Amino acid sequence: MTGRHQTLALLLFSMFVAVTLGITTWVSRKRRGSAEEFYAGGRLFSPMENGFAIAGDYMSAASFLGVTGLIALFGYDGLLYVVGFLVAWLVVLFLVAELVRNCGRFTLADVIAARMSERPVRIAAGTSSVTVSVLYLVAQMVGAGSLVALLLGRTSEAAQAWTVIGVGALMVIYVSLGGMRATTWIQIVKAVLLLSGTVALTVLVLLRFHGDVDRLLLTAADRSGHGQAFLAPGLKYGGSWSARMDFISLGMALVLGTAGLPHILSRFYTVPTAKAARRSTVWSIGLIGGFYLMTIVLGFGAAAVVGPDAVRASSASGNTAIPLLALDLGGGAGSTGGTVLFAVVAAVAFATILAVVAGITLASSASVAHDLYVSLRRPHARQRSEVAVARTSAVGIGVVAIALGLLAKDMNVAFLVGLAFAVAASANLPALLYSLFWRGFTTRGAVWAVYGGLVPALGLVVLSPVVSGSPDSLFPGVDFQYFPLQNPGIVSIPLGFLAGWLGTVTSDEVPDEAKHAETEVRSLTGAGAV
Repeated sequence: MTGRHQTLALLLFSMFVAVTLGITTWVSRKRRGSAEEFYAGGRLFSPMENGFAIAGDYMSAASFLGVTGLIALFGYDGLLYVVGFLVAWLVVLFLVAELVRNCGRFTLADVIAARMSERPVRIAAGTSSVTVSVLYLVAQMVGAGSLVALLLGRTSEAAQAWTVIGVGALMVIYVSLGGMRATTWIQIVKAVLLLSGTVALTVLVLLRFHGDVDRLLLTAADRSGHGQAFLAPGLKYGGSWSARMDFISLGMALVLGTAGLPHILSRFYTVPTAKAARRSTVWSIGLIGGFYLMTIVLGFGAAAVVGPDAVRASSASGNTAIPLLALDLGGGAGSTGGTVLFAVVAAVAFATILAVVAGITLASSASVAHDLYVSLRRPHARQRSEVAVARTSAVGIGVVAIALGLLAKDMNVAFLVGLAFAVAASANLPALLYSLFWRGFTTRGAVWAVYGGLVPALGLVVLSPVVSGSPDSLFPGVDFQYFPLQNPGIVSIPLGFLAGWLGTVTSDEVPDEAKHAETEVRSLTGAGAV
């Protein structure tokens, strides 16, 4: 990339950082220091504001960079991510949004522990939430590193590493100073920028092919080197029985995982009522649905305009397909239009990463302070000390995410997010659904459901081709691969539900009928909700 690309992209990115730091500083001066203010922004956001913030939280680097890259490289099979990410919101809308808002205060553990022995349930749910959040953060860090590698022409590994560290430092500043209120406004700004940029690129792709979608698809197929197979199922997930099982496993993880993501569930606490939570979800579904429809056009557009070979040459996992497409649509390398469009897209992608990591870091630091710290150290900790722990834990979470992000720097960001979704669907969702809908659910069942999904999911990933045994693994030089699938969802999700059931039926605990009735009335009507 030329110096003009680098300078303009970094200038635009610096402008976004300056604006968001300004928002954070302004909010930090007005904060009251309470837990409700830090974790939930005072519950003062409107459904539309929260809907935009949810969309900003959900449309991550995996969506903007990873999904489009997978479609550009694998055609039809890349669409699985689009379908899974979008269909998942029906589960959230119909089963989770209102009930979570009514039953909890700040975290997922609030809902699960509502009628259980709090300490073991909070420790289990808090551990799971932090694990999912860190996995999700790694994907954002990898996205940041891919963009920097493209900007600098892969000439400086040190610069790439320092940029990942810089993103981590910024996310700690956003969370520790501004809390949920600053994070929400950053996500709203980012959602508007991302949707605007995506609309502009989609229009340019369609103009390039004179609005003829058939021509776009046929050109993409021709340039792919696979012909019509590029537009049919099986290019990535049809080569063997294990690839087909991976397809099913990934689909399960994407559809069920969203309802167990801590940073998404925490957004429902930022509105005043359950009705507002439902309306927030409707807003977010509209925004997210439109965005993912456009990513289909952009993915096939990258295949048709740039070509899969050029995408692979820049990034083997396809993470740079969108910036390369913008460069070509603007007039090519060296042109003013190409320079400007490339810089805008790179800046929007950076904004996407920063906003999402802020939301995830806030959710994970809330789990550390509100669930783990209060349960393990000081059960009667004052609110102010709990918030102080949350601010401090953001630093530790940032360090872990940076280290893992540097380790996984060559992997596709959408694939990495798929792993986070699998863990969320395996560990968090069974405990959440059982606690909301099963009258006889017990404390042992809740703890077993979390660990019964979390441990197998992580264990199977360690024993999978993701970590060892193939050239694309984290550690290609060693081989302890015993599990053939890359995504563990097809095994770990049923195990989570089975463990929750088994723990409940083998428990001596007598379910508290009165507490269940109270929780049921509260979840369905909002009576007594915070």
